[in-house]
Amino acid sequence: MELTTGRGEPVSIEEVEALLGGGLPAGAAEHLNLAANLYAHDALALEHLRKAEALAPAHPAILIGLYRFYFYKGRLAECLEVARICLSEAAHHNNLAEDWRQVQSGDADFGSYDAMMPRFYLFVLKGYAYLQMRLGNLDEGVAAATKLLELDATDKIGATVLLEVHQRMEHADEE
Repeated sequence: MELTTGRGEPVSIEEVEALLGGGLPAGAAEHLNLAANLYAHDALALEHLRKAEALAPAHPAILIGLYRFYFYKGRLAECLEVARICLSEAAHHNNLAEDWRQVQSGDADFGSYDAMMPRFYLFVLKGYAYLQMRLGNLDEGVAAATKLLELDATDKIGATVLLEVHQRMEHADEE
């Protein structure tokens, strides 16, 4: 099995390692570990996450750490900001348009399980859609979920669930 990029080219070992935390400077990894160990102490955990980010800006492991911290702390507006950065980075790594609205299903191998980078893009877009909906930006969230379903026609990532939740919310508002 060979992992591929959005264009069907083999994924470099550096790209795979970056998604899995490889290529992370030792100091940044240490700060990530400290942040995890200090999770119950918000200010200290965030301080270590920011120090890790300073040492390895835009590294996927750092972005995922920040995203998860904000998400599980219920700080969804800050989580959305990280999701936007993740979306930009995922677009860059897949050679996609910066604006997710312009991405087309043929721009990457979105249907392949082995295409790690396009799948990462889809998961990031799902997170973005979910956060928009949770923060009350329903039009933006629905548009992103609809785009996700367009890119992932077999719905492996689960855009339909987001759209169904929105439909139930609209139906409840009508009653």
